Amino acid sequence: MICSRCKEEIPAGESYDYFGQKLCEDCYMAALEPPRPCDPAAVSSATATRKQLGQRGTDGLTPIQKRIYEYIKEKGRATREELVAAFDLPRWELEKQFAVLRHCELVRATKEGNQIFLTLW
Repeated sequence: MICSRCKEEIPAGESYDYFGQKLCEDCYMAALEPPRPCDPAAVSSATATRKQLGQRGTDGLTPIQKRIYEYIKEKGRATREELVAAFDLPRWELEKQFAVLRHCELVRATKEGNQIFLTLW
């Protein structure tokens, strides 16, 4: 069986039904409890951990998180829609990556008029 969300194979008997979709455990957990970019406890934990590990800038990020960070750095700002198209990501995956970048205080969202842009911290 294939996960409806991430398209990875799910071993027999290990799928979860979520509103008619068959999901793997990771996708099911993400659907039940989506990432929250504006979570003060997560920000505190991420920044303290990075400080303790001596991480600065993109140290400790996954390759996709680094690419998103560098894209925003190069462009100055980007909309979520622009990032979804540029990296061929589903919206839920971009939100997951943005939450990590936000918790690390590397990327934030700012509103200009009716548009929301992701910018460097």
